[in-house]
Amino acid sequence: MDNETMTMLLALVGLVFLSAFFSATETAYSSINKIKVKNLANNGSKKAEKVLNLLENYDKFITTVLVGNNIVNILASSLATVFFLAVFPENGVTISTTVMTLVVLIFGEITPKTIAKEMPEKFAFFVYDIIALLVLILTPINAIFTAWKNFLSSIFHFENDDSVSSDELLTMVEEAQNDGEIDEHDGNLISNAIEFNELEVKDILTPRVDVIAADITDSVEEIEKLFRIHGYSRLPIYEESIDNIVGIIHEKDFYSLLLDKETDIKKIMQKVIYTSPYIKVNDLLRQLQSNKTHLAVVVDEYGGTAGIITLEDIIEELVGEIWDEHDEIIEYYKPIDESTYIVSCNANLEEMFEHFDLDIEEEYEFTTVSAWLIHLFDKIPEAGEDVYFMNMHLTIKESDGKTIQSVELHFLSEEELAELNKKDDEDEKEENSK
Repeated sequence: MDNETMTMLLALVGLVFLSAFFSATETAYSSINKIKVKNLANNGSKKAEKVLNLLENYDKFITTVLVGNNIVNILASSLATVFFLAVFPENGVTISTTVMTLVVLIFGEITPKTIAKEMPEKFAFFVYDIIALLVLILTPINAIFTAWKNFLSSIFHFENDDSVSSDELLTMVEEAQNDGEIDEHDGNLISNAIEFNELEVKDILTPRVDVIAADITDSVEEIEKLFRIHGYSRLPIYEESIDNIVGIIHEKDFYSLLLDKETDIKKIMQKVIYTSPYIKVNDLLRQLQSNKTHLAVVVDEYGGTAGIITLEDIIEELVGEIWDEHDEIIEYYKPIDESTYIVSCNANLEEMFEHFDLDIEEEYEFTTVSAWLIHLFDKIPEAGEDVYFMNMHLTIKESDGKTIQSVELHFLSEEELAELNKKDDEDEKEENSK
């Protein structure tokens, strides 16, 4: 092999290396985590600021990289043809095409892009100075391609929507959690905060039937008994009917009243905040904060009491259940065996679907498991009645004729599903034969 052939071979190796450099750079800057770079910039990293600035001018960057990559790939292909014709005069073109296709794919594309994808920030920082210089050198070419892009945009009117929806944010959080960048607790907290803006009061209120309240005419002994039995720190006070809640009394103020041997609870009644079931929870939170109160009464469209909502209810939507020493811990999903559970019908319907990892496409207007079961049965079912839904067999355990307290949820095995489908087919055939 003479010196000229050796020089061409070395030049080919150099061009393939440059191809790998441009490919890796494109992947690194495309995969880089801009939030991580912004954090580094905010912490005083000058290199991070420069990389961020380059990302803000992504069109110039990508044009520079693509022009550079195409130049070196075309030069490499041309030089390889000359080289292999010199070594193999008869089959040089065929050998050149085959060899260069494999070499560029493996060493100029796949390998560098794989490496850059694993450490995009480090690689982007490492090559910044070289890329910044190339962007400067290729400024005239960038100007031509920018003008071409503007010309195309004026013709086709491209729409550029950079907004991020809440669903996309939730997906980002889920991906970060799966990748181990944030733990499960932080992931849940962030997800709850994103979904918080979509919550309405009706989604988390304590319904009217579960509200513990006192009549304004009740004696202090009766009110004291309510505080002692239920352990609440506040009690709504109604006049004549729970649809007419006129005030709130605090446990501390009530016992101070008793110590002063007073009996008129009107002296300690606090103003009531009324709200609608369709108010956004974050708006109500600001209202509670501005009024320095912890409880609001939810009224329906007819002016009656639909329920109550507390500051604790709102905070629990962000951080999860908050239990104190007096709270009765409710086990919403009590396991019987590996495939059977007793589910409290007060449980939130969406939370139940999430708990059992059920993929339910239909959206329901109601929020509780009880309302969902009434929908499935098309009536208020009695204890012992059952229904099948997807791969579940639901049997009512407790019902008082007005509401359902609990249901047995059994996940059917493949054998049970097959047997059920067979029975349905037989019943259908029998029905058709009549």
